[in-house]
Amino acid sequence: MRKSSHIILALDETDRTKALAVADEVSGIVDAIKINWPLVLSAGPEMIAELSARSDVLCDFKVADIPNTVRLIVEHSVRRGAKGVIVHAFAGSDSMQAAVDAAGESADIYAVTEMSHPGGMEFTAPNAEALALIGVRCGAKGFITPATRPDRIAAIREVVGTREILSPGVGAQGGRAPDAIAAGADYVIIGRAIYEAERPGDAARKFAEEISSVL
Repeated sequence: MRKSSHIILALDETDRTKALAVADEVSGIVDAIKINWPLVLSAGPEMIAELSARSDVLCDFKVADIPNTVRLIVEHSVRRGAKGVIVHAFAGSDSMQAAVDAAGESADIYAVTEMSHPGGMEFTAPNAEALALIGVRCGAKGFITPATRPDRIAAIREVVGTREILSPGVGAQGGRAPDAIAAGADYVIIGRAIYEAERPGDAARKFAEEISSVL
């Protein structure tokens, strides 16, 4: 992914026409578009290819399964144009390795270390460092660490070194983009605060300006 605005749009819109319109409006601003199950289930997996014509696409499928199933999901995501796939680390090293191997040189794997919502503190937070180590050992490109708890970004940075950190939870969940970047995130992931805005492009630019103030 390029690193210009340091913003990844979480496009959880479920209307295909609106999703593509938002993507068109922000494609020159955000560094990538993250697609999740809501849009895939409502508009079909061909959305991966359609969006990849506008921006790099990160498939946030949070894959957590046996190695063979993980391999199949990653392979088909990449064939449709995904440049990255998000995978849960708690499924273990063999499943994480299967994801990295399936992505090969064509795409990157991002390991979830800690979820951004309050429930993330129940299981993922206490085990985040161990989950990050699984990703490091298996060769994950980067890690998902919450913008809602910037101190945790700094803690995971100590584990993963120079690998990328992507931080969700900015905007609707209460996280602040400048705080996440200042704590060590490479990118912030922003959803509703951009795609539900009256002018998504203007909303994305505002976040980009906030980020630039701490770079």
